[in-house]
Amino acid sequence: MNDKIRIKDIAARAGVSVGTVDRVLHNRPNVSPPAREKVEKALSEMNYQPNMYASALAYNRSYTFYFIMPKHASEAYWEEIEEGAMKARETRRDFHVDVKLLYYNRFDDATFEEAYQTCLEAKPDGVIIVPSQLAITRQFTDILHEQNIPFVLLDSYMPDLKPLSFYGQDSFCSGYFAAKVLMMIAMNNTEIMMMKQMKNGRVASKQQDNREVGFRHYMHDHFPNIKITEVNLPLDESRETYDNILEKFFTSHPNVHHCITFCSKAHIVGEFLLRTNRRYVQIMGYDMVQKNAECLRQGSISFLIAQHAYMQGYYCVETLFNAIVLKKEVKPVNYMPIEVLIKENVDFYQRTMI
Repeated sequence: MNDKIRIKDIAARAGVSVGTVDRVLHNRPNVSPPAREKVEKALSEMNYQPNMYASALAYNRSYTFYFIMPKHASEAYWEEIEEGAMKARETRRDFHVDVKLLYYNRFDDATFEEAYQTCLEAKPDGVIIVPSQLAITRQFTDILHEQNIPFVLLDSYMPDLKPLSFYGQDSFCSGYFAAKVLMMIAMNNTEIMMMKQMKNGRVASKQQDNREVGFRHYMHDHFPNIKITEVNLPLDESRETYDNILEKFFTSHPNVHHCITFCSKAHIVGEFLLRTNRRYVQIMGYDMVQKNAECLRQGSISFLIAQHAYMQGYYCVETLFNAIVLKKEVKPVNYMPIEVLIKENVDFYQRTMI
């Protein structure tokens, strides 16, 4: 067992001093090539594996990771991610790991640039990024590469940026899967509604775009005659505004019985359906946030696709810890499960997998 192999045992086998073994183990200078060769041979013969945790603790330095993410409301998908990151920080507190949060507005590139400039000025050991638009995110990641600062992408995978690692769903497959599940109950419909929340002509993330691509791909191949009608509920508007838009839509589209959205705000439609007693309409959405779960229990949401937001936040911090503190190799692409929640199993969903 490695914990029984002492430095003096290695020194005795190699025929060198304890100090020489210590310098080799910690990759310090002032070791002659013959002595290093003897130590490395002894290590191999004794099947010695370093205790990475003990070494990191003994090093006794601190590490600061910055997490750049969108501003969010309480009970939102992003709050789950933030809580997971803070749990990872707590788990690794003995290694003096700190995680600092910076926020930006997803539809204001200037706020993303402001956040990443603040991050760079702090000289972080590692960074977790929920990407903004590709061009401005690349400005940031190019600098991180130049400064040899590892970074992890979360939510939207942009392989051209060459991150250390990525956590999130396979967005295209997720959208394709959503269409397949929805059409199990909507196959006899002639029209379905697609709810979007947009600003300046775009949705909040590349992930939502890719989900829609996957969804439409499945519909084109299997249900080309079903009409998909888009309804935009503008971001950050009042409930009254949303109610007026939805009332107008459902009044003028009485044959629509099923809806889909690729964001975490299915509850906006779900709550409207409950208030107006439209029990014949159901919506399918994403993310196990509390308001969505309540609509699922009451029947206005038919399905939720969950993606373990809490664990995404946790794993991103843990990945930086493993790579930077423990010097371990980490998996570059980490797709989260695509899980379907319905009324009958929502109360058994576990947001953590630790």
